Amino acid sequence: MRKAGITPNRGHPRGPGGRTVRAPVTLVTLNHMSRTFEGKVALVTGGSAGIGRATALAFAAEGARVAIAARRTSESEETVKLITAAGGEAIFIQTDVSQPDQAERMVKTTLDRWGRLDCAFNNAGVIGSPFVSTPNYDPQTWDQVIAINLTGVFLSMKYEIPAMLASGGGAIVNMSSVAGQIGGPVGIAYYASKHGVIGATKAAAIEFSAKGIRVNAVCPAVIETDMASAFPLEARPALIAAHPIGRFGRPEEVAQSVLFLCSDKASFITGHALAVDGGLLSR
Repeated sequence: MRKAGITPNRGHPRGPGGRTVRAPVTLVTLNHMSRTFEGKVALVTGGSAGIGRATALAFAAEGARVAIAARRTSESEETVKLITAAGGEAIFIQTDVSQPDQAERMVKTTLDRWGRLDCAFNNAGVIGSPFVSTPNYDPQTWDQVIAINLTGVFLSMKYEIPAMLASGGGAIVNMSSVAGQIGGPVGIAYYASKHGVIGATKAAAIEFSAKGIRVNAVCPAVIETDMASAFPLEARPALIAAHPIGRFGRPEEVAQSVLFLCSDKASFITGHALAVDGGLLSR
């Protein structure tokens, strides 16, 4: 049977200075979809743009009803429109995941709307101050990065896990990074937060896997998103060269990794940090 689906435009022309120009997401109305997540509910934090938006669209294309939690209203509402225009179901919940009451509310709102929670992608994050040395790193920036990237993952899981237990189980994927497995010049707070996400992922996996909730992390290298634009233009050739595949990743490639980890195809995978890195960590 042919179903309405959402397909990202995968063209990535190069603009001035070699910077990628990301083409807008487009919709197709007749697309063969496997509908892996039919009848399920997925929650995506940071779903306003980039990897979060790509993952929300991918979940919807596979039949899930999607709750998008983010701080930016207009961009998040655009994600919802893309999903509903293709026949899917989605809601936007304005959320700062670093705030306990807001993290609790985003899960409650999802349950109030659909009565269950099956999958969660805890993706909300900030990069902080890249290429600033540790002695010069601003303590307020440190606090912000840790609050959103790490505390936000903890708070999201704190409220998602009881909802999933009540729903009969589920799968959580947390956003880490290759920066969660190495060190480097992209700012001490970012590395600390992403290492912490992997630790939190493993702790939650051990605690809840036998109770029907799998918890994993994805560790992307540089992906063509707004966050990547924070890197100086002159740094791009060296950054690209660090990826043996010869390019940066695409948001859709990370999204497909998230969907795999949330699917029954990954039923024996938990506590794992999956590198989506074009070979960067293989060097």
